[in-house]
Amino acid sequence: MPNVSGRKRSNTATAATLSALQQAQEAADAVRTRTPLVPRAGLILGTGLGDLAEQISDATIIPYADIPHFPTPTVAGHAGRLVLGQLSGVAVAALQGRFHLYEGYTPEQVVLPTRTLRQLGADILIVTNAAGGLAPGQHAGDLLLISDHIGLPMMAGLNPLRGPNDEQLGPRFPAMTGAYDADLRASARQAAQAEGFALREGVYVMVSGPNYESPAELRFLRTIGADAVGMSTVPEVLAAVHMGMRVLAVSCITNVALPAEGEELPEPNHAEVVATAERAGAQLAALVRGVLAALPATL
Repeated sequence: MPNVSGRKRSNTATAATLSALQQAQEAADAVRTRTPLVPRAGLILGTGLGDLAEQISDATIIPYADIPHFPTPTVAGHAGRLVLGQLSGVAVAALQGRFHLYEGYTPEQVVLPTRTLRQLGADILIVTNAAGGLAPGQHAGDLLLISDHIGLPMMAGLNPLRGPNDEQLGPRFPAMTGAYDADLRASARQAAQAEGFALREGVYVMVSGPNYESPAELRFLRTIGADAVGMSTVPEVLAAVHMGMRVLAVSCITNVALPAEGEELPEPNHAEVVATAERAGAQLAALVRGVLAALPATL
């Protein structure tokens, strides 16, 4: 078996000279030395939600440290492993942990794993995250099906698609009108109904973090139309849509960030976020499995 770790160390020094496509191709080539599986769907498992990867059968597990150009997660609740195998009869590749702008990574580094999933063959991306609830009636542990997003850091210039465009990845000006696939969202609603739990839909807003938002910022985010707030997801969605992938995204509401008028604003903490996401993991797993099981035999 090739020394994949050694490849990563030698390639890290030259990463700056490689294009985004070349880095993703090298990462995918390294994964292929460990398994012949061609994933149909890629999964990005957010804070506290990585246990879904444990349900993947016939699994090949590859630490991020063994994949060329992959950064190292530094946040609790992100294991830092790529898990490939079968889930609900579908070949999948699950990223057990992601990267964030607040860790100091560039937008291009944040989306490298997404681009690698595409190079491996995945044309569906299912993204999960932990988020603070902004809409009335939300409770910690609820799941929110994302129907649209507001990417504040992206609108301010931290966009993974900035710079020269590689037409082999996608078009210069990709549209985000239908970024969240309508058919996949319908499957998610059906899966939730079959499992007997509510699944609301809403708009996710991304902020850069790492601090939690001030009360005034939370009110502003709600005013501009956000139902949940988090520090991830939008860069990966932009990269996936750019590459022609169909996207489904689900937030686990880990805390009520903006309570009803007159109620005291609670002070969030990361341990609470991780614990709540882990408790909601069973419903999330059932939802993802239901969506995968509903995929047609052929695309």
